[in-house]
Amino acid sequence: MARQTRWVTGTAGGHAQRMADRFRQMAAEGHDLAGEARTLDAIIARGSTVLDAGCGSGRVGAALVERGHTVLGVDADATLIEAARQDYPDIEWVVGDLTELDLRADGEPRLFDAAILAGNVMLYLAPDTEAEVLRQVAAHVRPDGPVVVGFGTGRGYDPADFDAHAAEAGLLVEHRFATWDLRPWHPDADFAVTILRRPA
Repeated sequence: MARQTRWVTGTAGGHAQRMADRFRQMAAEGHDLAGEARTLDAIIARGSTVLDAGCGSGRVGAALVERGHTVLGVDADATLIEAARQDYPDIEWVVGDLTELDLRADGEPRLFDAAILAGNVMLYLAPDTEAEVLRQVAAHVRPDGPVVVGFGTGRGYDPADFDAHAAEAGLLVEHRFATWDLRPWHPDADFAVTILRRPA
């Protein structure tokens, strides 16, 4: 049985809807909301398939589709998935718990060329499920495929802990940066963008 995530704990009072509306407003005002998508796009082949794990209201997945990729987005929050379906109806969005991820097509496991966990997904997971989520995501990525993860540091989840969870999930740390526009990593950075790789 899935454990309650930190995100679900904090969604009382319409928080998910407010977040979806906030990103809609930012998009309408012309803010750049595609930084994460540009980073992944730079390291995958044209026309790749991408798992957007913890997709929220769909902005990253939609930006990847604009760049020619095929995306499936998964999030545990039904309100955010409904917002994604309203705003980007041509993309496949699924309500699901990442600790129990089991995507199939014609009875066979679905494998993607890459996966992305943006928007602080790792910080909102249920405590002690981080390695399992990374394991489940990795199981849906083709061998040698990248898994790109970004989250704020100094918020109770250290990059060293993340690295241990990634290793437990069978993923290799390939690169780390301090921002989505790939500024060099340093120990005092308040954000970590890590490119993991599923071994071939």
